[in-house]
Amino acid sequence: MPVPWFLLSLALGRNPVVLSLERVVGPQDTARCSPGLSCHLWDGDVLCLPGSLVSAPGPVLVPTRLQTELVLRCHEETDCDLCVRVVVHLAVHGYWEDPEDEEFRRAADPELEEPRNVSLQAHVVLSFQAYPTAHCVLLEVQVPAALVQPGQSVGSVAFDCFEAALGAEVQIWSYTQPRYQKELNLTQQLPALPWLNVSADGEDVRLVLDVSEEQRFGLSLYWNQVQGPVKPWWHSNLTGPQTITLNHTDLVPCLCIQVWPLEPDSVRTSICPFREDPRAHRNLWRAARLQLLPPRGWRLDAPCSLPAEATLCWQALDGGPCLPLVPPLPRENVTVNKVLEFPLLKGHPNICVQVSTWEKLQLQECLWADSLGPLKDDMLLVETRGPQDNGSLCALEPSGCTPLLSRASTRAARLGEQLLQDVQSGQCLQLWDNDLGALWACPMDKYIHQRWALVWLACLLLVAVVFLLLLVKMNHVKGWLRLLKEDIRAGVAVRSRAALLLYSADDASFERLVGALASALCQLPLRVAVDLWSRRDLSAQGALAWFHAQRRRTLQEGGVVVLLFSPGAVALCREWLQDATSAPRAHGPHDAFAASLSCVLPDFLQGRAPGRYVGAYFDKLLPADAVPALFRSVPVFSLPSQLPDFLGTLQGSAAPRPRRLAERAEQVSRALQPALDSCFRAPGVPGRGRGMGPEAGDRT
Repeated sequence: MPVPWFLLSLALGRNPVVLSLERVVGPQDTARCSPGLSCHLWDGDVLCLPGSLVSAPGPVLVPTRLQTELVLRCHEETDCDLCVRVVVHLAVHGYWEDPEDEEFRRAADPELEEPRNVSLQAHVVLSFQAYPTAHCVLLEVQVPAALVQPGQSVGSVAFDCFEAALGAEVQIWSYTQPRYQKELNLTQQLPALPWLNVSADGEDVRLVLDVSEEQRFGLSLYWNQVQGPVKPWWHSNLTGPQTITLNHTDLVPCLCIQVWPLEPDSVRTSICPFREDPRAHRNLWRAARLQLLPPRGWRLDAPCSLPAEATLCWQALDGGPCLPLVPPLPRENVTVNKVLEFPLLKGHPNICVQVSTWEKLQLQECLWADSLGPLKDDMLLVETRGPQDNGSLCALEPSGCTPLLSRASTRAARLGEQLLQDVQSGQCLQLWDNDLGALWACPMDKYIHQRWALVWLACLLLVAVVFLLLLVKMNHVKGWLRLLKEDIRAGVAVRSRAALLLYSADDASFERLVGALASALCQLPLRVAVDLWSRRDLSAQGALAWFHAQRRRTLQEGGVVVLLFSPGAVALCREWLQDATSAPRAHGPHDAFAASLSCVLPDFLQGRAPGRYVGAYFDKLLPADAVPALFRSVPVFSLPSQLPDFLGTLQGSAAPRPRRLAERAEQVSRALQPALDSCFRAPGVPGRGRGMGPEAGDRT
């Protein structure tokens, strides 16, 4: 559809260079050559197939440079289309034959005709692409013999012209048929319509379409994926003017906007304004999901392409950092939404996938989380093979790859000879193998059993001696047995249960309240882990790695993860769930609650939370209905009013009698009271920290 001249003048008028655009009259495409050349434009489109490279049989014409110029193709005085003129510069490439062979040929027969005294002809293809259309034309160019000089430019040919929409990104290629060299290419961004404006509205983004009230137009938001087809996200037919607000959590780098008048054969305008927006890149990683697919596949799901690399790593049972297997295994560039396979012979629960950028680790998922069972206490051996079948073995440890037959003071070095025998006798599992090396997983359980056998024997002897001594005084023994029975019933099993306390650090008074609760729970006794007491480990490992290690240890020991809800914690949960009422805030370097949501939310979404998680909140800090419904699949207690039930759930089957439980709840309540009073006197209570009200603006 021809674009009205006043829109073109508005779009182009800000640039003094294009105020006097040349007008091309008529709908027909044309071709013009520089002086001395002759050219012809073939009728109709041609197939856009460059073909394979071929060797030049002698001097040939090849394109050397592309130039573009904006012109107007006008059907009437005021109805014009924006058009791209393409100028192709040509040069002579190649020789008739090797200069020494040519001199020998002339000496043998001086009467031969001068081979360069001939004209050259070339078929030059111009390929033009502007989403969603592509167009190719064929130009026939002839150069007279007088201009044929190898390596010299002979002139240019200009094509009028390729029509394109305002604001479109166009790509142009040029090559010859047959093709003697790599095709030239050029990318250009055309000016956009001024009535489509993208502006910031606080944390949100506002789309302003300033058109007349009678103008009807279509608006489409889509994800322009490099790897795969365009994925529509939202579409609507509207009547102008319009102002549309996008929530900041919906922004991703590949989110594009397309606008067009609702008229036949209308020209569509597309822009992608969020490619460099830091918020869009943060949202993209939050939306990315790393999935492990049996038996050896994995896939990274994301709305846009990600400039990241994937590696395999080895997660030891002791909870240290996951050790990358590079080398010997290579890093791989990530292709989103595509199933990839591990380069392994067999799976192992200690194998994990890491996705990282050049800045930091972004995602990690381990095989043990789904189908291969818990982590094993195995030692990973790396075999390196030389050119003459001479290989070496080393054990992958946090300090590096330790040679088995070395004097290092590590566990692998102490057991080096035994591990080498295990590999040779086939007791180790081969995970990967090629000409350069191999990976072996060797069980370490038997060596632990051997080490502790004598210790257990000594303990049994000591217990027997103590028991014989106690038999001397039966009355004392009876009293001791009675106390022991009560202690076993009420506390011994509890001592062995671990609890991981997760909370959002809303402010200093709330952190003191959490510290008081953790200290009180330790007196029950319970083994409580909370990031307040592990700041050094948090700084060294990072919040995400610290949480993964603590959660794995707690659940493997039969413990429970306590989610302590506050206004800030509820806001973070809603932000991760991309709720329209979420309120953003910057996460601190020690905010384990924010880091843990990437692992906690999948447990609730996939039904794995019951039996592993418990929720709690303080009466006067948060209303009961503020806890998101997703987390009510596990018990949620109000503190301190429901302290007895809360403590009973933490202690599980080893909970004491109701009377004893009530006494312990009273002790915990007294310990919490000073911190509660201080927290309630703090400014901004209730409703301090992150806000929980609805956001302003419409969500598309």
